[in-house]
Amino acid sequence: MKDKIETLSTVKLKHSTDIYKIVDSLNRTLKEDDLMFGLALDEDDHETAIFTIYRT
Repeated sequence: MKDKIETLSTVKLKHSTDIYKIVDSLNRTLKEDDLMFGLALDEDDHETAIFTIYRT
């Protein structure tokens, strides 16, 4: 069983109130392809979001 999560890509972008909807849709659609998507607010700049793609 594979327990490691691999980070494939990380990008910073301007925060938008609806961007979480895209991340949610990607997670629901592509989880069976062993992909997971994350979204976090930059700790130093709350106007910037960090979008990350993982392989699970």
